[in-house]
Amino acid sequence: MNKYIKKPIRLLLLLVAAGSFAQQKAVAELPGNYLNAPSSDTTNIADVKWKDFFAEKDLLAMLDNALAKNNTLQVADKNIEIANLQLRQSKWNSVPQVNAFMNVSSNRLSENSLNGINANQALGKNHIEDYTAGLNLSWEADIWGKFRNQKAKARAEYLSTTEAKKATQTAVVANVAKSFYNLLMLDAQLDIARRTLLLNDSIVFMVNLQYESGQATLLAKQQVEAQRLVAAKLIPELERNIALQENAIGILSGAFPEQKQRSSMLNELAIADNLSAGIPSQLLNKRPDVRNAELNLQAANAKVGITKAYFYPTLTITAAGGVNSFESSNWFTIPASLFGNIAGGLTAPLLNSKKIRTQYEISKIERDQAVVQFRQTVLVAVTEVTNALVSIEKLKMQYQLSEERTVTLQQTVKNATLLFRNGLANYIEVIIAQGNLLQSQLELASIKKDRLAANVELYRALGGGWE
Repeated sequence: MNKYIKKPIRLLLLLVAAGSFAQQKAVAELPGNYLNAPSSDTTNIADVKWKDFFAEKDLLAMLDNALAKNNTLQVADKNIEIANLQLRQSKWNSVPQVNAFMNVSSNRLSENSLNGINANQALGKNHIEDYTAGLNLSWEADIWGKFRNQKAKARAEYLSTTEAKKATQTAVVANVAKSFYNLLMLDAQLDIARRTLLLNDSIVFMVNLQYESGQATLLAKQQVEAQRLVAAKLIPELERNIALQENAIGILSGAFPEQKQRSSMLNELAIADNLSAGIPSQLLNKRPDVRNAELNLQAANAKVGITKAYFYPTLTITAAGGVNSFESSNWFTIPASLFGNIAGGLTAPLLNSKKIRTQYEISKIERDQAVVQFRQTVLVAVTEVTNALVSIEKLKMQYQLSEERTVTLQQTVKNATLLFRNGLANYIEVIIAQGNLLQSQLELASIKKDRLAANVELYRALGGGWE
């Protein structure tokens, strides 16, 4: 093989190797296990399909609806269609271009010109017509791998759009699930506020009786009424938050505002424990955004190869053939009117080499950017999983303590109310007990919602939800 051909080919192979090395380097520092999770078990909840991961029928129905109608997912589908068309087109880059043509011309020559005199002598006229029809062919040899890299770039970009859609779906699944659990939390808190209001009403009724009989002061009457308003104020606030949360789910589902039908209750939901996170290296295959970043790196590396190929001569072969005649009556007389030609040539850049080098240097910088972005995506992925694992562990501890506190305060309210009715406790003790219980119950519902959301976040962070 000619030495002028060998050198560029070696350079192209080096570019491919450089991209591969960049990807290996980007993941070389991946930890063997997640922080505070030393297990090397490769079981991973990301392998579980979302229809099996979630158990609530109401939530499954919402997810089905959202995945079918979410507008962002529909845009992602269109991006895939565009990338697929571009990939198909790239496969034709190395195929010869064939075009049909037909030309008709008419020229009147000057009678005083040499051409006019010759035409008049030969043809007896100075008006010349020309009729041509045929095919022309042009083919550029892919010596330096330009077309091969264009195809590789288009393929990487197509696969990148599919991974982008998967990443979008994992986000939609996680957001709908979190919104659903938040809605159930608000339902539970609204029920707590209403039950607390009924309890406060009974205390207000008793203090009013005492006030009318002279056994309680106006201050006592005002304070228990003020405590009642704390729970009363919560009701419209929670109802507003419920409506806003329902509307947020509607946006995720591509629907206008409407009430969301649900039969699930927060206190009936079981919280899964001991969810398996696997090991960090699994994120490279399971997280769609990591795969997307890796494919973007491959596309950037292919672009370097494309811009590099423009430095070298282009070998183009052209051919044309058809029929030609200066008389329309003889236009398609075969074989007399047939013509044909074929040519081959090399075209090398001279004055525009500076522009080509600039594009080449830019493509290398863009590849470096893709490497950094890939490393950042992997870093964020590992951190998100670690954060989810920490949240699951600590929220479980918080929930246990909050649950114990709530049970204690429920008994405290019962005791304070009983003592108050028997004149052995004052209204201040009852107000304090009721206020503490209200806050504790609201907090317990909030922590349970956070635990459910943390499980969902771990599922998403590991790459689950797109299957």
